[in-house]
Amino acid sequence: MNPLLHKLHPYPFQKFGKILAEIKPSQKHSLIRLSIGEPQHETPKVILDALSENLTDIAYYPTTQGSPELRSTIKNWIENRFGMTGIDPDKEILPVNGTREALFALGQVVLPPNESDSVVVMPNPFYQIYEGAALLSGATPKFLNLGSTESQGWQLTQLPANAWNHTKLLYVCNPGNPTGHVMPLSEWEELFEFSDKYGFIIASDECYSEIYFDESTPPLGAITAAKLLGRDLTRLIVFGSLSKRSNVPGMRSGFVCGDSALLKQFLLYRTYHGSAMSPAVQKASIAAWSDETHVILNRNLYRDKFDSFINTLTPHCSIQYPSAGFYVWLKTPIDDVDFAKQLYTKCGVVVLPGSLVAREAHGVNPGKNHVRIALVAEQKESDEAAQRMVKLLSAGFD
Repeated sequence: MNPLLHKLHPYPFQKFGKILAEIKPSQKHSLIRLSIGEPQHETPKVILDALSENLTDIAYYPTTQGSPELRSTIKNWIENRFGMTGIDPDKEILPVNGTREALFALGQVVLPPNESDSVVVMPNPFYQIYEGAALLSGATPKFLNLGSTESQGWQLTQLPANAWNHTKLLYVCNPGNPTGHVMPLSEWEELFEFSDKYGFIIASDECYSEIYFDESTPPLGAITAAKLLGRDLTRLIVFGSLSKRSNVPGMRSGFVCGDSALLKQFLLYRTYHGSAMSPAVQKASIAAWSDETHVILNRNLYRDKFDSFINTLTPHCSIQYPSAGFYVWLKTPIDDVDFAKQLYTKCGVVVLPGSLVAREAHGVNPGKNHVRIALVAEQKESDEAAQRMVKLLSAGFD
């Protein structure tokens, strides 16, 4: 048995599930689940049609590198969205079965084995896959606490030079889960400077990049930042996904784009790992990446929900509109776990305590006294959840 497996932490949903199992939900209300970031909007017909029309392709083995048509389609989308031209679809793009497995797998590829002093840096709060990738490779996770508000981002000086000297990999979530923080160019410039100085790889998780609220100002991504700063893709790997953008979380389709030397080794690993994308899913992915109409409509649905939800709650608590993503990072008037428990028992609303998606670092748990609310349900349910929360906030807590 791999002796490192015992280091992996239970997922936040498992932890909170055990807490909820000990109490009873509201008997007055049906449950509204806003704890898991699983898109609930309808999957676009253009994608379903492409999937069903190509089901016979499952009679063939797919290649790990994916079809030239898929890679070319992803290249065109990346260049249109992020503005960097000249990307080589044969050397700088790989399709992946969702960003989750690729984010984890990258750690196993780039982190040297049997080097216990290797460091992997990640934001805090964070997506737990980053920590798992570090732990199962034998590296040490180091956390950069994000500020308590959406506008407060990376502070690289939290870690001493000795930690940076041993850093091999840094995970970025941009736009951030759960805060919605979008890194400005100044943060990217500092991060790239640190990467140049210390030689670590940047893995930019951008699965929420297409959920934003101002059509004229899409979130700045790593590729655009690199272009604006006159850089290429050296030591940079960017992860994109259809799950949130196109409401197909079960299709498990995304891409990695970046440093050709790194992707050459990543492809070698994935060839042995058996992670080729289904041919039918590849065809459906081509249809999805080729169409922006459904993505704009999807953003409109989120915008309407956020407007209604935040306007309802603003008079009653401290709440902010995120820059991007579909999470509300709500500051709680009491302990976050107690707040979530009372929402469950009194209102039938399930949210995720912020302290469970963070670790104590630098003397604090930056998720404490916050809850993550995933506005993924339909408008009617989101509005109902907001009204129930107002009643709880107005009535007070036990």
